[in-house]
Amino acid sequence: MFEIYDTKAEVARALSGYLEGWSAEEGFRSIALSGGSTPRVWFDLLADEYKNRLPWQELMLFWGDERCVPPGDAQSNYGMTRKHLLDNVPVEPSHVFRIRGENPPAGEAQRYSMVLKEALPENRGIPQLDLVILGMGDDGHTASIFPHEMELWGSESLCEVATHPESGQKRISLTGQIINNAKQVVFLVTGANKAAPLAEIRNSSAASTLFPAAHVAPSSGRLLWLLDKAAASERAL
Repeated sequence: MFEIYDTKAEVARALSGYLEGWSAEEGFRSIALSGGSTPRVWFDLLADEYKNRLPWQELMLFWGDERCVPPGDAQSNYGMTRKHLLDNVPVEPSHVFRIRGENPPAGEAQRYSMVLKEALPENRGIPQLDLVILGMGDDGHTASIFPHEMELWGSESLCEVATHPESGQKRISLTGQIINNAKQVVFLVTGANKAAPLAEIRNSSAASTLFPAAHVAPSSGRLLWLLDKAAASERAL
């Protein structure tokens, strides 16, 4: 399902409303967060208006991907989340499961896979997250699975080491099997630079198969795209 809002801020507000509803459901606990500018806006909104409206101490927070940098680095997804959200809401510290970007990448991918196995219940023999938040790049990548490494999407591992195609930066990313095993997946897609790949995905074109984002299809069937008007331009819909 695709929903379109005027601005990035309205996209964030829509997701906040959904999260408030989902968090009231029995058993809803685990969320895999995303980095990027739209989640940053969302985190600020949650910290400002939802500090007392969500069961923060019951929620378990994970990450869909992380750059291989220390948590204090400006590029760290965890660092951004800590600054804009975690330091401002009553999250239980033992419920924050960060990817340790400062660790050697291969070993950290294995370690985080074990964290997921130990912390989450299983569905079909795979750890199951209640909610996965994803973004999409202008190249159609999602989490840190890029088009030039599509084989990582179908990996039998829960986490893989990915390489940014331009910078060569190493990243740890969840793979398709755990993303598509989530109870609910939500894309946050904003900005006109996302319109072209979004159009291919929306129209199920042959070219869209080259985009990792097009392969997100949770077995639960619960997939929601929250877009701003810039991303959902006429050609995209």
